[in-house]
Amino acid sequence: MYRFKPVLRIPGPVPVPSEVSMQMARPMINHRGAIFREHFPAVLKRLGALFGTENPIYMMTGSGTSGMEVAVSNLVSPETPVLCLVGGFFGQRWADLCTAYGAKMHVLNFPWDQGVDPQQVADYLGRHPEIECIFMVQNESSTAVLNDVESVSKARGDHRALLVVDAVSSLGGAPCKMDQWGLDVVVSASQKCLMTPPGTAFVTFSPRAREHLDSCTSSRYYFDLRRYEAFLDKSETPFTPNINNVFALEEALNMIEAEGLENVYARHLLMRNMVRAGARALGLELLVRDEDASPTVTAVKYPHADSFRTRIREQYGVEFAGGQGIHANNIFRIGHMGYATPLDVLTALAVLEMDMKKYGQATKAAQLVMHA
Repeated sequence: MYRFKPVLRIPGPVPVPSEVSMQMARPMINHRGAIFREHFPAVLKRLGALFGTENPIYMMTGSGTSGMEVAVSNLVSPETPVLCLVGGFFGQRWADLCTAYGAKMHVLNFPWDQGVDPQQVADYLGRHPEIECIFMVQNESSTAVLNDVESVSKARGDHRALLVVDAVSSLGGAPCKMDQWGLDVVVSASQKCLMTPPGTAFVTFSPRAREHLDSCTSSRYYFDLRRYEAFLDKSETPFTPNINNVFALEEALNMIEAEGLENVYARHLLMRNMVRAGARALGLELLVRDEDASPTVTAVKYPHADSFRTRIREQYGVEFAGGQGIHANNIFRIGHMGYATPLDVLTALAVLEMDMKKYGQATKAAQLVMHA
């Protein structure tokens, strides 16, 4: 029976380059041995260019949410006043985590198709000088919104609040300049723009955020950042790591560095613009306005989107993502992050054209963008 070659066009996990996949098949080694100690700290240091920081970067074995929980568990004591900026599923995850750790909650809600408004943040902080931490998402992949983290950071003015950022679906696909923008904690993970299998999360703390660790009274063990600090001094992790993911990431960084980080960002912007032009050429409505549009994922409005996605997967072998939260079954999302090229975008648009019987319409529009 004929079988489609599966085409994964979701906002993570993303397709993994064969060179990276091969590293997952390496023979197992001692995670306390010389080979791992040689490679591990060097790989983490190379991530600094993507985070835009000189601060140490720590790796946890777990999903992106484990990195988020590291941030919360090391900063939020019971009754710590925090502000969560919620404009989608993952902004809400920050709120859920902070609630689980007993924070005194402040929440600013934004429409689930627009970016965070820095002025609203500034106004709220002006009324609440007690807030100690702000939690936000750089790239809200549930809605395909890219938030202006730099402007939110500036909106704090001289307020004392730390700014904690989820960059899980943006790191390596959009600029993150932690030190320049004055961010205090940045979290990311392996399975998105870093082109590596799921299983590792990364977190980095500014010196100002680091000062909060010892005074935080939340119970924590696996996620206690002080353990990771102590073991990184020995070029190790406190607990058994996802060893081969380190070597996979090493290979992925080779590819990113060979392309050049600015070129990587430009490629993601090009793919975003192609998808948006192609969708509009088909008469489809985009969820997000151009000025808030993510470079790594695009959300398209579509009635009964889940049955549509099933049809696309079964007939063409292309996998799109569904909506989350209030957008469940009302949108589909096209991932264009990490190991993806403009030709992959043309493939995604072609199946939309065929399903809608509008042959050549979207790909022509996308090709015009690609050659502009």
